[in-house]
Amino acid sequence: MNGAPSPSADTSHGAARRMLARAFAEAGLDTPDLDARLFVCAASGLDHAGLVREAEAPLGEAPASRLRGFAARRLAREPVARILGRREFWGLDLVVAPDVLDPRADSETLIETALRRADTPPARILDLGAGSGALLCALLGEWRQAIGVAIDLSQAACAATRTNLAHCGLDGRALVVRGDWDAALAAPFDLVVSNPPYIAADDIDGLAPEVRAHDPRLALDGGPDGLDAYRALAPILARRLNPGGLALLEFGVGQGEAVADLLRAAGLDVDGFADDLSGRPRVVVARWGGKIVA
Repeated sequence: MNGAPSPSADTSHGAARRMLARAFAEAGLDTPDLDARLFVCAASGLDHAGLVREAEAPLGEAPASRLRGFAARRLAREPVARILGRREFWGLDLVVAPDVLDPRADSETLIETALRRADTPPARILDLGAGSGALLCALLGEWRQAIGVAIDLSQAACAATRTNLAHCGLDGRALVVRGDWDAALAAPFDLVVSNPPYIAADDIDGLAPEVRAHDPRLALDGGPDGLDAYRALAPILARRLNPGGLALLEFGVGQGEAVADLLRAAGLDVDGFADDLSGRPRVVVARWGGKIVA
């Protein structure tokens, strides 16, 4: 198939889905069938069950036009979530805003690990470098008695977090602060989570176009070795955790031991790692025993 697919008003929903899936597969996209299904549903205002029911029904002019636009943008390697402006994360329907990191499914490892490793339900949760607010929204949704604070240096990220907290009905239990890590904080927390920038600066240009061209560099660039954020975070955790409090940090490929060493040097007890959906170590688990390292 040459160029972007061009479904017409008379094209059926099922034929349009197959048309897009074929074009996406030929372009080497990772999930062509899923992408095509999501676009047809979004263009037509259908859920997945509705798509099955209406498989033989024609699209109509407006949905066909929307679908042609979606397909062209996806073939230009714009991520699905940015095209649709939405992302499902931990069962939540979140807004994906321009200039804010698009949350990935692998980051759900942080939520799974928090639920598994927390000794008691946390009363106060801190999300450092909150981005879209996906982590805090998911955690507050699981622990209904908790309150949370989200911090990000990006004004766009703070706005996105506020939007998503409100959309999830959680804004009454959360505060969003624009700032540099913990500079505006005083009180301690029972749980701190973070998905900080961890890509080595020289590696960013080699990332997939969906990432390098659409995610903000501020959310990706971890400095020369990818570890700059962890050097900043390690002493923060010792200041901001209650004794026995839990810290969960996402990290990149091959960074686990280096991140763990930084946490130990700051006086935290490292309690292992948690694997992501592909079985790769993704999250370091640490606790603070109450000892500040000078």
